[in-house]
Amino acid sequence: MAQSVWGYDSDNGPERWHENYPMAKGEKQSPIEISSKDVRHDTSLGPWHASYDPGAAKTILNNGRTCRVVFDDTFDRSVLRGGPLTGAYRLRQLHLHWGSSDDHGSEHVIDGVKYAAELHMVHWNPKHGNFAGALKQPDGVAVVGVFLKVGKTPKPEMKRILEEIDNIKTKGKEAPFHHFDPSILFPKSRDYWTYHGSFTTPPCEECITWILLREPIEVSSDQMAKLRSLSKNGENEPVNPLVDNWRPVQPVKGRIVRASFK
Repeated sequence: MAQSVWGYDSDNGPERWHENYPMAKGEKQSPIEISSKDVRHDTSLGPWHASYDPGAAKTILNNGRTCRVVFDDTFDRSVLRGGPLTGAYRLRQLHLHWGSSDDHGSEHVIDGVKYAAELHMVHWNPKHGNFAGALKQPDGVAVVGVFLKVGKTPKPEMKRILEEIDNIKTKGKEAPFHHFDPSILFPKSRDYWTYHGSFTTPPCEECITWILLREPIEVSSDQMAKLRSLSKNGENEPVNPLVDNWRPVQPVKGRIVRASFK
C-alpha cells in the first residue's frame, strides 16, 4: 500500500492502514463503541462553549475521502472552550463521514446504534504553535462529534453545505464558502461524552480530546443521498461514489469514557 493512497477500499482501507501508519494499531485509537453501562458520569465536567465567527469560513472541498469546510485559524476568531478542555481551541475544519445507506455511516457507535453520518469539527490548541505541533501533543486537538440521524424533515442547517455539493462533485474540486456559522449544526442539548482518542484517518495521531454530543441532529433521506452523490474520483474518471468513508470501531483498551450527564 503506497503511502499517499490510503482510503476505504479493501486494498487500502482501515484494515491495512497500520502497514504504513503503525499508530493505527496504538493504544488510544478512535472511533470506539460507547456502552452506557461503562460510562462514568463526571460531575466536574462543565458545559462547553463555541464562539464561532461566520466570517472565518473559507472554502469547501472534496478531497476524494470526505467533504470538508475549511476555516481561517490564523488567530482566535472561532474557538471552542470549556467542557473537558483547558484553554481555547481554534476551529480549523469540519468534515463528515457517511455510509452507503441510511442505516450506517457514523464512526462512533452508541450502545450498538449506528447513525447515518457523523460530523467532526476539528479544533487545535494554539499553545502548541501551529497545527502540526498540536498533532504531537496529547492535548493538541479537540473534536466535537455530532451524529446525523435520518428523519422526516430535512435540516435547514445542513442546506448550506449540501447546496455546494454540485460545485465539488469530483475529487480535488474546491469552492468558496463564505459567511457560515457552524454552530447551527449543534443539537439543542449540550450533553456529551468525552474520552481521549485519535484521528480516525491516517496517520491516526493520538492527540484528540473527543466531545461527542449525545443528541443527534436530523437530516432527511434526500439530504443523505445528496452527500452520496459526491465522487471519489477526478473529473475525467468514471464516477465512483464517495460512500462508506468511516473507520470501524477500535479497541477501548481500558480507557474511561466520561459523561457530562446522568
